[in-house]
Amino acid sequence: MTIAPRTGGQILVDQLIQHGVEQLFCVPGESFLAVLDALHDASIAVSVCRQEGGAAMMAEAQGKLTGRPGICFVTRGPGATNAAAGIHIAHQDATPLLLFVGQVAREALGREAFQELDYSAVFGSMAKWVVQIDDPKRLPELISRAFHIATSGRPGPVVIALPEDMLTEAACVADALPYAVTETHPGPAALAELQQRLAQAQRPVVILGGSRWSEAAVQQFNHFADAFSLPVFCSFRRQMLFDHSHRCYGGDLGLGANPRLLQRIRNADLILLVGGRLSEVPSQGYELLGIPTPQQTLVHVYADADEFGKLYRAAQNIHATPQAFAEAASTLRPETTPAWLNETAAAHADYQRWSDPAPIQIPGPLQMGAVMQHLRETLPANTIFCNGAGNFATWVHRFWPFTSYASQLAPTSGSMGYGLPAGVGAKRLWPEREVVVFAGDGDFMMHGQEFATAVQYQLPIIVVLLDNAMFGTIRMHQERHYPGRISATQLQNPDFCAYAQVFGGHGEKVSTTAEFAPALARARASGKPAILHCLLDPEAITPASTLQSIRAAALAQT
Repeated sequence: MTIAPRTGGQILVDQLIQHGVEQLFCVPGESFLAVLDALHDASIAVSVCRQEGGAAMMAEAQGKLTGRPGICFVTRGPGATNAAAGIHIAHQDATPLLLFVGQVAREALGREAFQELDYSAVFGSMAKWVVQIDDPKRLPELISRAFHIATSGRPGPVVIALPEDMLTEAACVADALPYAVTETHPGPAALAELQQRLAQAQRPVVILGGSRWSEAAVQQFNHFADAFSLPVFCSFRRQMLFDHSHRCYGGDLGLGANPRLLQRIRNADLILLVGGRLSEVPSQGYELLGIPTPQQTLVHVYADADEFGKLYRAAQNIHATPQAFAEAASTLRPETTPAWLNETAAAHADYQRWSDPAPIQIPGPLQMGAVMQHLRETLPANTIFCNGAGNFATWVHRFWPFTSYASQLAPTSGSMGYGLPAGVGAKRLWPEREVVVFAGDGDFMMHGQEFATAVQYQLPIIVVLLDNAMFGTIRMHQERHYPGRISATQLQNPDFCAYAQVFGGHGEKVSTTAEFAPALARARASGKPAILHCLLDPEAITPASTLQSIRAAALAQT
């Protein structure tokens, strides 16, 4: 068969189509004009973004929701470094992501040419693989490898550098076959050993985390937990992995976790950890389990064998993906009535009390407990909630009942500014789903320009923007460690209602509890991207404490 010559840019785009790519995000640059030209006639939907960090976060959000690599194109130098936050999120969240980066012409390499970077040096500690493609004939081979690396074992980001002259050079080369994800299944002996450990346990618990899950896997694991009446806890910002209404659900291991939940894990005699690494936040600063040898018997299920033994010496390691493990575990049944039925019921009751927003009272005329209660009563159960980093996120993590997979976008890396780009990525992927972004005032302004992207593509996301005129999380830590010495945390904010309107969206200002429900209704009915500018009393720093109480406690200890 005769293969017609194609430019590197055309070969690249043809590979994306071959691997099933339907959408990508970019900030255009002259370093990959040949790719932009090839995209002109392609079936791939291109979302033009306003900053490379936002573009990478949108692509990461799609990777997190689908398990397929999110695709992002940025230009060399400053474009690549702007995208670094998205790469770091994909790394720590184990999200498949391909970042294509422009590079200087091959003849100029090594001369510190205009916007030249050594991408292996810059991204080597954040990406699973960094590669520069210097020969257009190798594009099918190396892009295929990139898809496989991004989705295999522990998923993550791959950075692909594209010299601009390589993209205009013609070559005759065949397309690669579509990539296929390999699932690693648990063996019969491993399942039999797990079943024996469960039969001998008195106080077992389950912790779910990580990636490589699916809607089917979540449902199958629900069946397994239900059959054994196991108390199930979700790792930090992974609440969508288990139905919160299920009788076995006991809460999440996030920041400010329920103390009763933590005590149950400390008292457990068997911990089944599936898909997660139990890193710093869910392990409560590495204090929840002993390192390297936990006091509890640990069974660790993970897709990447290299993770075993990094922190914890487990009694049993099961090398399997969450999807394959959930499918296999769903067939197991207990031989006798579990001895921990009452503990499971008590754990779920603890979660219900902890997550009830009705009793929560905070300073100021806008009561966030009532806001969360209204959202629970009004929004569809499968609404996708997105957030970046800050104390404001507690209102979602603690009080929204996640009941379905692919309904949460939140960075375990703690990256500010993630919520809005993630919401754009989610709505671009599934326009029929409702998408709500929770943001703080400092958090929103990190990538607030992507509101223009939402307007450009007519994506009616709703941003609940909590404005307390400061970097609240940092101020909270200041009051704990340096009480009364406020430094570098105060903010003077714009009118975010007007901000939304001037971009072409819908804006509402919410100062009291009574104003929230009608403002939300108008925002949903507007058919436009919307910002609800919620003015929060600065004292309302968490659902359970105020700045004054934190300061007073710190002063009492000095």
